[in-house]
Amino acid sequence: MIRKIIHIDEEKCNGCGLCATACHEGAIDIINGKAKLVRENFCDGFGDCLPGCPTGAITFEEREAPAYDEAAVQENKKKKELQEKMKHLHEGGCPGSRMRMLEQPEAAESVASAPVQLVSRLRNWPVQIKLAPVHAPYFEGAKLLIAADCTAYAYANFHQEFMRGKVTLIGCPKLDAVDYSEKLTEILRSNDIQSVTILRMEVPCCGGLEMAAKKALQTSGKFIPWQVVTISIDGKILD
Repeated sequence: MIRKIIHIDEEKCNGCGLCATACHEGAIDIINGKAKLVRENFCDGFGDCLPGCPTGAITFEEREAPAYDEAAVQENKKKKELQEKMKHLHEGGCPGSRMRMLEQPEAAESVASAPVQLVSRLRNWPVQIKLAPVHAPYFEGAKLLIAADCTAYAYANFHQEFMRGKVTLIGCPKLDAVDYSEKLTEILRSNDIQSVTILRMEVPCCGGLEMAAKKALQTSGKFIPWQVVTISIDGKILD
């Protein structure tokens, strides 16, 4: 069919690649230092690539060309998105979500000894910061534990060492994408909180939880003893 499509003048092209980046359909590749229209059926003829060309190497022309194949373009986009996700995963990406294998030593167990019945130390519900009420009877005179979600999975003795005798609130600033400081400020301001323990993972994204808790302590207008405890990926308490 005859339709409008781009033309790339290789004499003028300096191979900067801006047109390939600007082409959302993926019709242009850089080959041997020159931009080339390698997928004519991906070119929609709108010319998003034109403004990005610093040498004026791209123009429109009307000629015989395959019809624009939107289905193929969308499929190609999905493949590229998947490739980028896999690349992000293998190259590390966010240090807090980097894939890693942990090898933990198995504790020696005596066959003769009876299994220990573990007891939950949870004293309140709900535990998610976003869902927690500002006013609740269990907050009065409470020692407050503000913990990152992952700490309960990383640290084996989480209930006994950290939750025992405390009211627990948990959250993940990376997944919730909210600022907890306002909610925590109201809880601290409105209740008789005796102390605050902030339990976080060593990964950078957990810094958001620590910052929110510290901000809440500062803006609450109260002097409340507090501490920060950091847990490593392999389940150890860091200094």
